[in-house]
Amino acid sequence: MFARKFIDHVDTHADHLCEEFMQKIKRSERCKEFLQKVPAEDQRQTTREIYKNLTDWLLTDTDTVTEARYVGVGMRRAQQGVPLSGLFWAVRATREYFWEYVERETLLDTPGDFWGGIQLLRKMDQFFDRALYFVIIGYETTRKDDIGKLAAVPTKK
Repeated sequence: MFARKFIDHVDTHADHLCEEFMQKIKRSERCKEFLQKVPAEDQRQTTREIYKNLTDWLLTDTDTVTEARYVGVGMRRAQQGVPLSGLFWAVRATREYFWEYVERETLLDTPGDFWGGIQLLRKMDQFFDRALYFVIIGYETTRKDDIGKLAAVPTKK
């Protein structure tokens, strides 16, 4: 019950949640290059999608929700020239901010909500771990393809 209540709450406040996160990430030195290379609207759209994917994943609990989407995110960020460390930090910051949001908006009305909240937080961590794994897979795939293309270019003698 708690998970459903929380998902509904996140869906209702998704735009506000996204904007607060965007303000937070702008203050992070570790995301400076990420912010320079990824257009602001792309950042907003990806953040909204992450939160939407998170709520979908909490309801379905399947890797397909995260795999296809986040391999693509990793590939796109590699093509944009975002350093892997900056990409990692942006995903980590997204998780951290969501944790802060959960703490601030506890929504624990009954004792049963407490246990549901613990389960939700565990699943949330699993989601972000999987998302980060697939982002890195996509990033590495693009980098390997780029290196392969460079190796295939004949050199002039």
